[in-house]
Amino acid sequence: MRRTFSKNIFVATTFGLLVASIGAVGTSQVVTNPRVEEMTSARAADRQIIMGVAKIMRDQHLSKHKLDDEISTRAFDSYLKSFDPLKMYLLQSDVDGFVGSREKLDDFATKGDLAFAIQVFKTFVKRMDERVAMAHEEIDREHDYTIEEQMPIDRDVVQYPKDDLEARDRMRRQIKYSLLVEREKMRTLKEKPADEKTRQEQIARDGDPNEDPRERLHRRYRTLAKRWHQLDADELLETYVTALTTSFDPHTTFMSAKTLDNFRILMGLHLEGIGAQLMSEDGYTKLTSIVPGGAADKDGRLKTGDRIVSVGQGDDGKLADVIDMKLDDVVSQIRGNAGTVVRLGIMPSSGGELQVVNIVRAKINLEDSAARSEIVTQGLKADGSPLRFGYIDLPSFYLDMEAAREKSDSYRSTTRDLERILTNFKADKVDAVIIDLSRNGGGSLTEAISATGLFIDRGPVVQVKDPSGQVQVYDDQESGVAWAGPLVVLTSKESASASEIFAGAIQDYKRGIIVGDPTTHGKGTVQSLLDLGQYLLGLEGKMGALKLTIQQFYLPDGKSTQRQGVLSDVVLPALTASFDNSEADLDYALPNDQVQRAKHSDYKLVDSNILAQLRTKSAERVKASASFDRLMRRIDLFRRQKDEDFVSLNREKFLKRREEIDAEQEEEDKILDQQLPKKEVFHKDYYHEEVLNISRDYVEAVAGLELARAG
Repeated sequence: MRRTFSKNIFVATTFGLLVASIGAVGTSQVVTNPRVEEMTSARAADRQIIMGVAKIMRDQHLSKHKLDDEISTRAFDSYLKSFDPLKMYLLQSDVDGFVGSREKLDDFATKGDLAFAIQVFKTFVKRMDERVAMAHEEIDREHDYTIEEQMPIDRDVVQYPKDDLEARDRMRRQIKYSLLVEREKMRTLKEKPADEKTRQEQIARDGDPNEDPRERLHRRYRTLAKRWHQLDADELLETYVTALTTSFDPHTTFMSAKTLDNFRILMGLHLEGIGAQLMSEDGYTKLTSIVPGGAADKDGRLKTGDRIVSVGQGDDGKLADVIDMKLDDVVSQIRGNAGTVVRLGIMPSSGGELQVVNIVRAKINLEDSAARSEIVTQGLKADGSPLRFGYIDLPSFYLDMEAAREKSDSYRSTTRDLERILTNFKADKVDAVIIDLSRNGGGSLTEAISATGLFIDRGPVVQVKDPSGQVQVYDDQESGVAWAGPLVVLTSKESASASEIFAGAIQDYKRGIIVGDPTTHGKGTVQSLLDLGQYLLGLEGKMGALKLTIQQFYLPDGKSTQRQGVLSDVVLPALTASFDNSEADLDYALPNDQVQRAKHSDYKLVDSNILAQLRTKSAERVKASASFDRLMRRIDLFRRQKDEDFVSLNREKFLKRREEIDAEQEEEDKILDQQLPKKEVFHKDYYHEEVLNISRDYVEAVAGLELARAG
């Protein structure tokens, strides 16, 4: 079932981006990329990019905000924060020396001047070297953990150090805290032995429990210094220009050529390489997961937690040391054409000698970013047979844009995959469909519209307003539905952009129920991806791209999801609801407003009586659940910890805080879990058990509704 739309929607959005025509990046323009420490002024291409971006922001941004002193002041603060977010490195006198430029960044931008950006970075690196030297000295000192002193953990309650003496005291407290954390982490690993598999997972995550925490911190600060000294011109330009653009709104950003290439790979759901996800930790490149079916998975020798210390090309290429190398640079050495060989020097997570592993690169389909399904049962029907639920995990609204433009018959898309899954569900006679968008950060707007069309028979899905105030309605124009039965959409505060369009349209049509956090993320703006080589020079070149906010979208009933999100019909307790990571929490997020309602059908599969029943039954089960009770206590503790401005460096108080539950670590673990692929399609814990119970109640309520109508 191919979905079609009005003639104006010829583009797709990626992670909330309305992508205009993007050509492949060519090699017609070669630009050197020196380290920033070697620079004295902007490169010619830098000037072109800065001036071009300044003009685009003035003329085309949705807000119509001028490039003025207000934007300059915002950008000034943002740029300094990008290097020194906790005010640990720069002195107040350094910042005072920059203040003269606070309201001039708009003027610098119109001239393509990068001198201010270079000056700030060089000053930062100088101070960073001084602070790192202090850090190494403090690591080797003995610290008294019996006295009562605190360390600030909220940027808003601290000022920049007024002199080196104050800077050293700040660093002393930071090191004291870091040593306390590392020692307690290692002590816990030693005192609470787990089974071998769990132990290896802990070591992969937290490190060798036998390693001296002092040495670990020494290495961490050596790596920090080396990384900042490696910052190159492209990275500086991306940081500086993005500080300017995010002063208009948080989603307008500049991507360097390398960032743009990685972005396209993520949207296409395929790349060529070894099939492993990597992260940087204390100077090492560590494997965090192996992609099922990829080259590394089939080879079998690489394990999660292994550290890559060297990389060579071909069967006999020289192994080059990659310790302390930037992660992007390591990835670029490992990534390569299918069929070629990469050699990896590996320090196994299980210990032992350095191993060299030869792997033949292969094309990898990133299936963990695509829709996956499973049929699960919960409860019984009147005839005694089990209720069957078709569960779909959908982490993004994806589209292989290049394959689609080439009109390939086999290109991947959300709608194609969902339609296939729903066909199978109908054949298996499921009673309801559950679509999990709880970790869906967005994706293709076109796919969100066409996927909604699988559940509604024609009609408006989203409305889009441009900078002139003109509103365009985008419809699902194809007759018929792929699934007409009960539908449950699971969301969280992490559900954003395209996933909010889908959930909001389902809610406005009264086509199904929304279950999860009180509200979704609240991203209601649309970004255009503009190839700057094409725009500025009339040809394709490695100048990167501007992700520009050009439109705001609205649901069929006229409400915008901007800042507000999509409200759940049935709310379940969750830690994610307490995170300060929604659109409304971001600096300079655009305001919420409304447009007129677009005429559409009402499927009458949800009404106030049904919702009241579902909420009452769920609330009773949650109240009686010991697991949800523990979760509520964790949420309460997390909220209290989140509001703290300082942390105690007294060991006794520190341990008492950790013994309750370290909710900060819980937040980090949850975010990491969401970034890594889920091995299970459906994980039946107490939370998802309640989702199934709500779904069961909904199926029964819809059946009763249909009987009432028939009568």
